[in-house]
Amino acid sequence: MKTERVTLLTSPDFKAFLNAEAHREGVSVAELVRTRCERRPSDEEAMLAELTRELQQSMVAAKRALKGGLDEAQAVLLELSLRRRDAINLPAKAKTTSELITVPKASTKRAAAKTPKRAGAHA
Repeated sequence: MKTERVTLLTSPDFKAFLNAEAHREGVSVAELVRTRCERRPSDEEAMLAELTRELQQSMVAAKRALKGGLDEAQAVLLELSLRRRDAINLPAKAKTTSELITVPKASTKRAAAKTPKRAGAHA
């Protein structure tokens, strides 16, 4: 037996919609709301809901993977930028990429200019 009351405030347009739907189906507004709210989803609706959940999970995973790829790309760009900056300061004899990577900073002209000369040494 139905003994509980629910009061629902709506816009005039929504109330008119409910009345029209109830009239079209030949039921009261209360029965219309009950049947539509109690109705269980069809197999197709359930499948669609499951596919929607899977799609949302895949999107989260894809966003995570994309962020990881972008972070990795930023790290590579930073490393290349630092290598380029260091290569500009290398002596002229370093010509290959492997030489650019392995030449220590201490051998650059700036490092040599900072090294104090020994007393009595001839230039």
